[in-house]
Amino acid sequence: MRYQPTAPKNSKAYRRAGTAIIVAALAAASPLASQDANAFKLFGINFFGSEDDSDEDRVIDPVRYSITFEVNTGDKKLRSDLEEASHLVLDKESPVSGDLGVVIKARDDRDRLVATLYEKARYGGVVTITVDGTEIGQLPPLPEFDNSRPVPVVVRIDPGPVFTFGDVTLTGDATGFNPANYDLIRGKEAGSLLILRAGDKVVSDLKAQGRPLARLTARDAIADHKTNTVDVTIAAAGGPIAPLGPVAVTGQKAVNPDFIRYYSRLNEGKPYSPDELRKAGDRLRQLGVFSSVNIQQASALDGKGQIPLTIQVSEAKQRVLGLGAQVSTIDGLGVQGYWGHRNLFGQAESLRIEGSVSRIGEASTFSDLDYSAGILFAKPGAFFPAATFNAGLVAKTEHPDTYRAATISATAGLSYEITDWDTVSGGLDFTWADTEDAFGDHTYLTLSLPFEYIRDTRDDKLNPTEGYRATLATQPSYGFLNSVFFSSFEGSISGYKAFGAEDNVVLAAKLGLGSIVGASDLEEIPTTRRFYAGGGGSVRGYAYQEISPYDSAGEATGGSAYAVGSFEARIKVTDTIGVVPFIDAGSVTDEVYPDFSDIRVGTGVGLRYATPFGPLRLDFAVPLNRYPGGSSFGIYAGIGQAF
Repeated sequence: MRYQPTAPKNSKAYRRAGTAIIVAALAAASPLASQDANAFKLFGINFFGSEDDSDEDRVIDPVRYSITFEVNTGDKKLRSDLEEASHLVLDKESPVSGDLGVVIKARDDRDRLVATLYEKARYGGVVTITVDGTEIGQLPPLPEFDNSRPVPVVVRIDPGPVFTFGDVTLTGDATGFNPANYDLIRGKEAGSLLILRAGDKVVSDLKAQGRPLARLTARDAIADHKTNTVDVTIAAAGGPIAPLGPVAVTGQKAVNPDFIRYYSRLNEGKPYSPDELRKAGDRLRQLGVFSSVNIQQASALDGKGQIPLTIQVSEAKQRVLGLGAQVSTIDGLGVQGYWGHRNLFGQAESLRIEGSVSRIGEASTFSDLDYSAGILFAKPGAFFPAATFNAGLVAKTEHPDTYRAATISATAGLSYEITDWDTVSGGLDFTWADTEDAFGDHTYLTLSLPFEYIRDTRDDKLNPTEGYRATLATQPSYGFLNSVFFSSFEGSISGYKAFGAEDNVVLAAKLGLGSIVGASDLEEIPTTRRFYAGGGGSVRGYAYQEISPYDSAGEATGGSAYAVGSFEARIKVTDTIGVVPFIDAGSVTDEVYPDFSDIRVGTGVGLRYATPFGPLRLDFAVPLNRYPGGSSFGIYAGIGQAF
């Protein structure tokens, strides 16, 4: 919970009216580089160039058609679902290839519409499609239409009644299963997808018993049009319980296959579990060295009664290069770059060399720029498959409003995954810092032992709708130059709960607390280790690091305790657009515990745009109890939710 602003010490940039940031990044070997330079698109928007080719130019023998879509129902949702399933409707502005193309599209549509009716438990529905006045079943093999005008296509749908479940029978090795656990409940709407999913889940449940060869032997649905009910029979054969057998690896080139087996944790003799196979695939993908991972099981047991496995991988590029830039109304221009190797010694070891320069155009001299350079190394599977060794050497200069600092930090540590949700980490941090702040010029040389426990049950790291994330951290530290021992303690928890049929509203809340104990004077704590709040990561509406105790000269000193909290309502307006009203609050004090003597509150609203790599975030906030001459609003941009 340590927030680092990026304005010079005496510029009081946090007293300006907010910050707007634009971020751009380029990566080596980007697929965008191979696209036609005459038309560049991002999120479906054509930024330059034009698409001059018409539909007719792209289609051989183009034929256009008109569509009449009639549904005999007052159910608007059903009609909408049928229209969305119809390619005749969705593609009505695009021509097809030849007269036969119209008929092929119509026949495909009939099958799609019947399937949609089944999904909606309408097994007595009738779909009639005519092309140029003739029902598609009566058309000749090579039809010819009058192409002087769009060929008229008429779709008429009588959905029929809704069918419900009648008798439900689970047989074979599924005999003891409860149909209600598969949503097969007498009197409930008998949608076809429910029946398909029930069969799949029966097989999954049998496999979860350690039966790798489980399969369906029957999945029958018989509709009774007199009673408008559907009788369902699902039969399954579980097969024998079997452990994992030998694990083969294919497709690897530079990554050691023994490491792939080791890191997957799919050990021979271990009980078979589909969930373990899924987790193994996920953890191998997260290494970053593979573009694809697929784990296949054999179709039969081996001579030892085990199920052999094959891990199929495709390796990604081992070396990566990245460049980035940002522009801020307060901090000027910043540029960053990095070079990385994803597989340094053949076991997915990563090495990253990075550097950045910021405050270009804002700083008056080169010495006032912010610089950062670092070397970071990570070794997954260190000592244990679930452990990762991390080490780094980072040097940087900072010029926020509250201080000037030049630091060099050397770190080394180990993180360990206790369970799928629980991770512990510990290590060493040796930092030299030369600082100037409200207390004057100081030099610190500090050895710290950071320890952290994280429990993360969120369903999505960038856009969670369920679960929570809790952290506990402590950092015992010793300052060699002033012979001071002190420790920091921090904890936070954030929770998420979705509401609505399609999770259209997600309520999210976060609480964080921190304290530093042991030092007799705030001045003895390194400037970069004190607590501040304010900005996009804590209390929006206030400038970055603006919330702090102040001395008699009006200089921020930082604090030894803090408390922050946030509450958001994430409301989905469309599939891609969302609005987020929020309120944040925070307090930083120079006492050893949060005393809430000066609580600062900010509120505002944000926009979210959903992308495949997480929501794009833009927040606007104002402080409700503004500092005299302090920031009057803040604008924050980023990828992912605020917390």
